[in-house]
Amino acid sequence: MNASTRWIELDGAVNVRDLGGLPTLDGRATRRGRVLRADNLQDLSVKDVRVLLDEHALKNVIDLRSEAEVRLEGPGPLTRVPSVRLHHLSLFAEGGVYTDVTADTPDGQTPRTGDPADAADAVDLDKVLPWQNRADGGPEHERSIAHYLGYMRDRADSIVAALRVMTRTDGAALVHCAAGKDRTGVVCALALEVAQVTREAIVADYAMTGERLEVILARLRASDTYAADLDSRPADSHRPHASIMEKFLARVDEEFGGTLEWLARHGWTGDDTVALRDRLLT
Repeated sequence: MNASTRWIELDGAVNVRDLGGLPTLDGRATRRGRVLRADNLQDLSVKDVRVLLDEHALKNVIDLRSEAEVRLEGPGPLTRVPSVRLHHLSLFAEGGVYTDVTADTPDGQTPRTGDPADAADAVDLDKVLPWQNRADGGPEHERSIAHYLGYMRDRADSIVAALRVMTRTDGAALVHCAAGKDRTGVVCALALEVAQVTREAIVADYAMTGERLEVILARLRASDTYAADLDSRPADSHRPHASIMEKFLARVDEEFGGTLEWLARHGWTGDDTVALRDRLLT
């Protein structure tokens, strides 16, 4: 890991960094080696896996991708590592909206075989990709914010579960989606809010993905799962502008009374808060 930037340099993923070293409101900082964030992990090399296991004590992976994305992309290298526990926590609504089998296949029928090609033919990509189903009207920033609030509306259970994985004491937790920007950005921002990291630092961490946006998009364009949709949208529409996260967190404050109030409505407890802060803070 580059100590000056928090980036973790890997061959098979380009948007990987440690959430350590971020300042809190009471003058502390987040610990290194507790929570990592990343883009898609499908292309990790053998060397990458060793780096994550040996240098970062990786034990838990929080995969925020949809069921369809996971199926289309196939099992990644970390699925073959017995010491790593995978937590699949999609941020898309179940019940046929984004990730349910009936949404992924025509007329509610499951694919006839286990062949990935059959699965690919059956999946409606308009319903499963992270940047789809945004309203056509309005500024791009507002569409992103609405999308982020949709994660909270549709999958509070996954968000709460993801934050609880971060409290585990058996090594580092890594949270990722496809680009490591939207879904990963929201979950990490909410975790950092619980840890009382300054709003400025949370926003800056979100915007850091923009430093590597071009290589992130190049990686995703190499995948049949994402290529066509990426090419259908202007590159700048994917940029993580700081104002998007600023406005999103402001909306959480305005509509729910803040992150902790929202979490409490969905089963998060005071003990959970203590555990997350103990785990993440110096």
